[in-house]
Amino acid sequence: MGQASPMIETLCALILAHALADFALQSRAMADGKRKPLLLLAHGSVVFLTALACTGVAHPALVALAVAHMAIDLVKTRTRGGFGAFLADQAAHGATLLAVALWVPDLWVQGLWADHAALPGLMALAAGTLIATRAGGFAIGLLMAPWADHIRLDGLPSGGRVIGLLERGLIFGMILGGMPEGIGFLIAAKSVLRFGTVKEEAKLSEYVIIGTLASFAWAMAAALATLALLSALPPLGIPAFPS
Repeated sequence: MGQASPMIETLCALILAHALADFALQSRAMADGKRKPLLLLAHGSVVFLTALACTGVAHPALVALAVAHMAIDLVKTRTRGGFGAFLADQAAHGATLLAVALWVPDLWVQGLWADHAALPGLMALAAGTLIATRAGGFAIGLLMAPWADHIRLDGLPSGGRVIGLLERGLIFGMILGGMPEGIGFLIAAKSVLRFGTVKEEAKLSEYVIIGTLASFAWAMAAALATLALLSALPPLGIPAFPS
């Protein structure tokens, strides 16, 4: 593929900015305290600054994006939370990112990084990695929360969270590297390792199965979305894994 659409390049920069603001740079205090104006404003400032850094241009559209982000987060504080609210919140944020990219499609072209043709693709990869791993951790945690009180979880502190990050990262890499068959091996390996722990505890077994399948599905969806975005950009020249 030749020259990419400026709108797609702008969208890649905005998606990375959002992933950084919501899943890498948002503190626990910001996440839990959005009913407090100062904490909400602090998060909105991070949203604006990450968008500024990723696009390389100061534009009123980025201010509008930050304001819209804060408004969506404020609405979310009025909901009961949970997995559905998380998906709705992220869908609303995604809609604002797309709206800005359509409104000012040449935002990337105006920025400091416009001469670096490979950057939008690398930004798409970075954003996809964050969404597959970090965002996936929050999403799966919310999905599994209603059942967490009904089972007894033993093991290393935060061990499950680290396992989830690793497995989603591996799946993301396998799909982008052209080795989706490796996912079957990962499922088999995890099943063998977990079998002795959960075989005599039905509730725990079901909890692990649901969490594992949800985690795998999230990572695969993130990888496929990243591939779709990359297909609209010039090739990065990164070879696939050897078959």
